[in-house]
Amino acid sequence: MSLSVSRRLAAVTAFAVAGLFAATAPAALAAPTAVAAAPTPPDIPLANVKAHLSQFSTIAANNGGNRAHGRPGYKASIDYVKAKLDAAGFTTTLQTFTSSGATGYNLIADWPGGDPNSVLMAGAHLDSVTSGAGINDNGSGSAAVLESALAVSRAGLQPTKHLRFGWWGAEELGLIGSKYYVNNLPTAERAKFAGYLNFDMIGSPNPGYFVYDDDPTIEQTFKNYYAGIGVATEIETEGDGRSDHASFKNVGIPVGGLFTGASRTKTAAQAQKWGGTSGQAFDRCYHSSCDSLTNINDTALDRNSDAVAHAIWNLGAATPVPPGPSFENTADVSIPDSPAAAVTSSVTASGVAGNAPATTKVDVNIVHTYRGDLVIDLLAPDGTAYRLKNSGSDSADNVIASYTVNASSEVANGVWKLQVKDVAAQDVGYINSWRITF
Repeated sequence: MSLSVSRRLAAVTAFAVAGLFAATAPAALAAPTAVAAAPTPPDIPLANVKAHLSQFSTIAANNGGNRAHGRPGYKASIDYVKAKLDAAGFTTTLQTFTSSGATGYNLIADWPGGDPNSVLMAGAHLDSVTSGAGINDNGSGSAAVLESALAVSRAGLQPTKHLRFGWWGAEELGLIGSKYYVNNLPTAERAKFAGYLNFDMIGSPNPGYFVYDDDPTIEQTFKNYYAGIGVATEIETEGDGRSDHASFKNVGIPVGGLFTGASRTKTAAQAQKWGGTSGQAFDRCYHSSCDSLTNINDTALDRNSDAVAHAIWNLGAATPVPPGPSFENTADVSIPDSPAAAVTSSVTASGVAGNAPATTKVDVNIVHTYRGDLVIDLLAPDGTAYRLKNSGSDSADNVIASYTVNASSEVANGVWKLQVKDVAAQDVGYINSWRITF
């Protein structure tokens, strides 16, 4: 991860923020796009990811102890990754640039097929600092992206989006490689990007589980994965603007990613939630010579590697289906703190023939300081309640999510309500908007 810092000016709270599948029109006017289930993502073998890390470690040891830009260890790392991808059937491109008087390299790998006008890219920086092998920063992200790409090949995946993978050079000097790549993309090519996923430091030895809060759809995809394995997440702030996603974000490409922490200190609350040691940095070897093979938390690396594949499969291989009639309420409804009664927001569906489908879609945007307090139900016109979300220990804020409900026993036309109940004290929020699509 680069040392340069820029801060996010405002958190994402609008449901219509340029999501991966969102239209460019405002949310109140845009037709939603339903998405059919993607093929089941694979379990990425931890042993395979660690085998790549071992190779990076050996490369560093044989080349002056590091894999930094302009040093032989970096080029050897690029050559290792490229050989794996070439053998797996990818089309690889080695892009060169110059920085600090030395030649730098980006490696781009394209998987055959998918919509060439809708590109989903996953990437990581491959360079280390000069002081060490850079096994967590950023061998971890590079190895996980590599193994996920190889899993695409093993599965013979036929994605709906065109899948592209990238390994960036000279990130540690100020995102040089990724900036070069993005700045040399013609405007028409930039417009083809559905999203860019970034993975920088995902195996920190005293890990946290942080999700970028940039593009809402990408963010929710990662949050859904972690909710599915019972791991709470927090919004990533330490690395905001300090890794290669910033190069893409700055030209309007939707971005997202994962992070396990660098030099910041883990709090007592975070240690209680995730384990590890409070009062200690997430990575005590950040940018140091001790960032070696012993500087990896296997559980974090395993979970995040699986999350990489989960996002690639769900965002890149899901099949869009034509949306049905859609009805939305964008009026804010305050959610009172517990023990107050539940509140509702209503929409009136009309002109829909017959019953609601078994795949009725409910898109929810709730701004709240602690989403774990919220219980959310969809109320049908006859009063039948369909549970969308239970309360729990999810420490994240806001609920920006899509739910699928089997409401096929309900007549579609009538007044549908989103009901929200705050079941614990000391947090506040409001229903920002919600939408039902038949």
